[in-house]
Amino acid sequence: MLQILLNGIVSGLLVALPAVALSLTYGVLNFPNFAIGSMITFGAYIALFFNVDIGVSLFVAAGLAAVGLAAVALLIDRLVYRPLRGADHVTLLVASIGVYFVLENVVRFLFGSDIRGYDVTVARPHRWMGLRVNNEQILIFVVAFLAMVIVWFILMRTPFGRAMRAVSDNPDLADVRGISRNKVIALVWVIAAALCSTAGVLIGMDGIIDPLMGWNYVLPLFAAVILGGIGNPLGAVLGALIIGIVEEMATLVLPTTYRQAVSFVIIVLVLLLRPHGLLGKPRISR
Repeated sequence: MLQILLNGIVSGLLVALPAVALSLTYGVLNFPNFAIGSMITFGAYIALFFNVDIGVSLFVAAGLAAVGLAAVALLIDRLVYRPLRGADHVTLLVASIGVYFVLENVVRFLFGSDIRGYDVTVARPHRWMGLRVNNEQILIFVVAFLAMVIVWFILMRTPFGRAMRAVSDNPDLADVRGISRNKVIALVWVIAAALCSTAGVLIGMDGIIDPLMGWNYVLPLFAAVILGGIGNPLGAVLGALIIGIVEEMATLVLPTTYRQAVSFVIIVLVLLLRPHGLLGKPRISR
């Protein structure tokens, strides 16, 4: 049971990073970015290119992947999302679905569909109090924790964080006060890209790299964000941890192929019982 709980926490942390990215983009752009899954995949493959094809260390490759994915995200925002500013949620959602399929097929064209892996040293797992803990799990815990602390500091202790919260609450009023919405959106995309590429590298280290790796996380991502409260980054982290633990616990009674069904059931229950999520605020109609 303790081993399953540990595995669930690690799985939850892998979901938490892109879930925070999804929550941030929703809070500022006000639409569910379906392309978040392809951003995970694209970041993982950029790191794969630098690590395996160029031969740099995975640590350096991960940093280059964050920069590369940020450039791609800014380009997509300029070409796709900016012309649709002010459009309804459905239009932006459909646009993000299109972006997802474009990025996935770019990955297939450049790297093929074969299963790949990073050039890292294989090590035996550690044994601690009867638990089996491998180096990848330790790295996931440390990196995810540090990334979320950095994001929290940016949001709560910097002028950019205040500007982002202002744009999220009332973009028109923020514009009157001299806050550039386009600059805030650009910085949000950079943060989201860094979180997604980091998640992609960690997922690739913990498992395999293939063009569908991000797709496998789309449903748990949305489940975590909805459970925690849409647009609430802290709620996204809490929701991701709950999703990860519950999915791992479900393997005690269900085949592993049904893990994502748990996320779907959680989405339905939250929407029925508490639509604003655990930490979200209910909408007030006037």
